[in-house]
Amino acid sequence: MANPSPGNSITLRVEAPSSFTATSELAAAVSAAGAAVTALDVTESHHDTIVVDVTCNTTDEEHADRIKAALNALDGVTVQHVSDRTFLMHLGGKLEVVPKVALRNRDDLSRAYTPGVARVCMAIAEDPAAARNLTVKRNTIAVLTDGSAVLGLGNIGPAAALPVMEGKAALFKQFANVDAWPVCLDTQDTEEIIMIAKAMAPVYGGINLEDIAAPRCFEIENRLREELDIPVFHDDQHGTAIVTLAALHNALRVVDKKLSEVKIVVSGVGAAGSAIIQLLKAQGAQHIVAAGRSGAIHSGQKYDDEHRSWIAANTNEEGFAGSLHEAMTGADVFIGVSAPHVIGEEQVAAMADKAIVFAMANPTPEIDPLVASKHAAVVATGRSDFPNQINNVLAFPGFFRGLLDAGASDITPEMLVAAADAIANRVADAELNASYIIPSVFDPHVAADVATAVANAAHAAAAAKATSAL
Repeated sequence: MANPSPGNSITLRVEAPSSFTATSELAAAVSAAGAAVTALDVTESHHDTIVVDVTCNTTDEEHADRIKAALNALDGVTVQHVSDRTFLMHLGGKLEVVPKVALRNRDDLSRAYTPGVARVCMAIAEDPAAARNLTVKRNTIAVLTDGSAVLGLGNIGPAAALPVMEGKAALFKQFANVDAWPVCLDTQDTEEIIMIAKAMAPVYGGINLEDIAAPRCFEIENRLREELDIPVFHDDQHGTAIVTLAALHNALRVVDKKLSEVKIVVSGVGAAGSAIIQLLKAQGAQHIVAAGRSGAIHSGQKYDDEHRSWIAANTNEEGFAGSLHEAMTGADVFIGVSAPHVIGEEQVAAMADKAIVFAMANPTPEIDPLVASKHAAVVATGRSDFPNQINNVLAFPGFFRGLLDAGASDITPEMLVAAADAIANRVADAELNASYIIPSVFDPHVAADVATAVANAAHAAAAAKATSAL
């Protein structure tokens, strides 16, 4: 059974007899039913009764119903109401627009709006580049999706994707002071998505593509990067690749192995898997075998997908054509960006000594991390309830902060590597161990370090371009 999670947190308003042991009896009943109590608050007190808000983490809605039944079964206890704390957080959305300037009188209004605003409009009309400094474009990005590949939920459409995009925008603001806005498109036509993104680009300093299914996401990103003068970043690809590279860099330090020498098996050849492989190759990885549902990708097979074709031509130099399970024999590193439970204890046990396992499928990883840890030296997941969470939030806020600060118009591989190095370097030598290869998402220095590294890389790229043009 899954562990209780804050994602399934509830508050039960309970009326109980007033006694010295009332709250402890409520807590005991909730714990006995398998939930994790996080708070007990007495909200009302009377001569004979008290009203208590019992907050706890559960596993799912059915579990919440069992908690309610367990409390109602106690003598004299009545559950008055159950609130789902996750739904309450989303009530009315998670974002709002707040003016940066005060509008206190006619003088303020005359400068912020008419007639004074006309002068600014004309300045931009004469020099369109001025929009980057004189409008929200300077600090605003679009979080753009078509809702076709949302988390592990699949093709749920734009309206259902909106809570995820709101959350992403909130993270941008919280961690890097980047203003981001959800743009959820009611189309899954590649050309239409590209057309809409190009048409709205004047408002934004960058576009973060999110949860768009492969292979469509590749075409959209490639075209927009070619046809727009603002950076376009596909987080499912490049954000995941950045944080994976950072974590692997430190994991290899723990086990004292070199990237150029280890055998790496990648499960999943979609957007994330392809980007991870490309970045690892660029950093010197020599021995990679990637596997999809039908087994290893190899040069002896023809593929309709250009990304699988690239993987076939640039990895698996020995032409291995077996299954994922067979590929793992003797492997030093397993990187999973695929599906739940695709490997078991037997496969991890067959890996090389001091093996590294990154089981990053969310919310259910490729293997139970506790099972993997029986045989692997380092284990990481995408989850927050296990050590070594490989989370894109370590990368994308600071990455865009750096792009915006530098006024970058494109993204280079050097920027991706610089971001990965900045994240990896947040773990000091004295801190590094098998359970701490990646910094916390709440490390206040991560976003700033990533931003500085990306901005420096952007400035270096601009300088090199200027020099070559001479």
